[in-house]
Amino acid sequence: MALTPATLIDGAETPASTTPGHQHHHHHHHLDGAGRRIRHLLLPDGRQVHVAGNPDEARRMGQTLRLNEQDNFDLVVHGSPEHIEALRDTHSHHEERHRQLKEEYPDLAAEFEHVFRELGALSSELHMISEHAVRLDANFSKYGYSAHLRTRDYSDEDGSSTSDSNFDKETWHADLKLGETMRFYQKPIVRQYFHKGLLWRAREAQEVASYELFIDLFYVGIIAITGDTAAEHPNGQSLLHFVITFIMGWKFWSDISLLISWFDSDDVLRRCSVLFILTCLLGFTTNMVDAFEHTYTPLVAFYVTARLFLIMSLFWYAYLIPMVRASMIGNGIIALIPVTLWIGSIYVEEPVRQGLIWTAIMFDLFGSYLMITLQRPGGFQRKLPASWQERLEFFPGTNIEHRIERTNAFVTLVFGSCVLGILYQSSSAMGVNAFFGKAVLGLVQAFTFNWIYFEIDSFNLHTHAIRRHVGSAMVWFSIHLPFIMSFVLSAGALAVLVRAHDCLDAEVESLFETSIPRSDDHISIGLQWYYCGGLGISLLCLAIIAWTHTHRKIPNQRIKKHFRLLFRVAMAIVITCLPLAHLDSLELVAATSGLVVCVLVLELVGSTCWGESFWWNANCGRNKCSYGAKCSVRKEELEKSLKDGTALNVEEIAKREGKERGYIGAV
Repeated sequence: MALTPATLIDGAETPASTTPGHQHHHHHHHLDGAGRRIRHLLLPDGRQVHVAGNPDEARRMGQTLRLNEQDNFDLVVHGSPEHIEALRDTHSHHEERHRQLKEEYPDLAAEFEHVFRELGALSSELHMISEHAVRLDANFSKYGYSAHLRTRDYSDEDGSSTSDSNFDKETWHADLKLGETMRFYQKPIVRQYFHKGLLWRAREAQEVASYELFIDLFYVGIIAITGDTAAEHPNGQSLLHFVITFIMGWKFWSDISLLISWFDSDDVLRRCSVLFILTCLLGFTTNMVDAFEHTYTPLVAFYVTARLFLIMSLFWYAYLIPMVRASMIGNGIIALIPVTLWIGSIYVEEPVRQGLIWTAIMFDLFGSYLMITLQRPGGFQRKLPASWQERLEFFPGTNIEHRIERTNAFVTLVFGSCVLGILYQSSSAMGVNAFFGKAVLGLVQAFTFNWIYFEIDSFNLHTHAIRRHVGSAMVWFSIHLPFIMSFVLSAGALAVLVRAHDCLDAEVESLFETSIPRSDDHISIGLQWYYCGGLGISLLCLAIIAWTHTHRKIPNQRIKKHFRLLFRVAMAIVITCLPLAHLDSLELVAATSGLVVCVLVLELVGSTCWGESFWWNANCGRNKCSYGAKCSVRKEELEKSLKDGTALNVEEIAKREGKERGYIGAV
């Protein structure tokens, strides 16, 4: 299985023969069956024509070609009159040569055309199966390269590929006359699966469905209820109840996401299934506040019902899809263990109930990792009987784009919903006072966290945590729960701090009559620990999330990544300990906001390079920097492969990566 050097470097499907400095003048076929844009032409008079995508690229290409002392060339912009004229001249030249050859050697020309057609079809098939095997819509450039990825085509009933990249005008016109209908039931298919260390997946990125976004919006109520309830009575018992109910609600979300990501079944029955789980979630939500006094039984009943529905779904998929049967049965059996513990917790009293609850939570959160350990080739799987190993060879994987987009959408929802807590109503003619100041500072905090999570830690990624290593993937999956949970707890406490009138310029009479009963003249030490502890832990989790990724190493960077993350950890510790300073609400919110903004400023300035301006960039967009990163392929191998015109073996690279890192069921 082969991979061209140009493909390995940038993840694009650029043939090695079209890279600058490695051109064969006698080659005229720069366009293959995939329909990629021609970057270089050779005119009939022997003059080279280089095609740039835009004028800025043309300027850079011209500088590079002149540095290489190349003079006999033309440089045109794609789509320009000069580009069209060069294409027409070259096309006419080859068309004339083709006609002459057919006249001089009719039998030989016909035989050559037949051979070339067969060779083209076989090369295209071999290319998709062995050489690249991946078309993932810039997946590599966003999340990092992996030699373990392969793509597969889903074929319809008549055997034609549904993901053919070649344009067929007749097929296109035929498709215009066809419509699509949604069936009540269609047999589910595995979106992607692992087999002997390789991930076979569809070319297309999995999109987030509209009903998935509807599910996320449903969680606004859960976030508001859990956070506000905990902030009303800031003590240890309330914190315990908050953590338990929030984890149970999180499990609803993760279960739905898992089923949608694993199996493709775009039918009415799937939407009815989602509606049923949402109904259970609604019943669960209505019993959260008084769960540990009077409504614990209905709370667990709705939760267990949803979990049993998931287990039944897993067994149903195991029956329908024999390829992943063992994996589905194993996941279903592991999910049954915590269900029995939850049911048992209904019939016992405290503190025995807490023992059953936390044992069940551990199984709910980390039980799936047991199956990952069993399914990974090597390691513990070698100790299993041969028949078990054979049955566990196939298991479904989670789509990396879908999982990241779903997580990002949920985090965005958390940031946005937490801002709702700082809203209050004023009755003052001039409402700019301490209440407004604290609300603005709370808004700055949420915006800063959003900035760091989405635009600092997700920028300049070389390898995403999910692709980096099995350990980093598990950490990335797991750390989002305490991150979101601690931020929700902090936001619930912040809402109380914003309405408090324990500081100067915070007259309770300036609040609207509906907000006055909710305003306190004193903030308890428990509330301060809720606010500062939640904010500090969430900042610490942000540092861990950033650490799980491999970022590009930019030379001459002002502050290296590990020093910036250490600063985050230090600020998280300082924020967590702020209740010891005994500040009022305004001073506390101002201090935490200042520390969070300091983290952002250090990230922005520290990620730039010495010798470039942080304040001004003459070019449009961000500053462009060179960078370095660790690669499983040595530089000498790439140079030798490029010089000899040979291809690199993907299987060897995959084996080499397997020794350096594990893999996870979501790539």
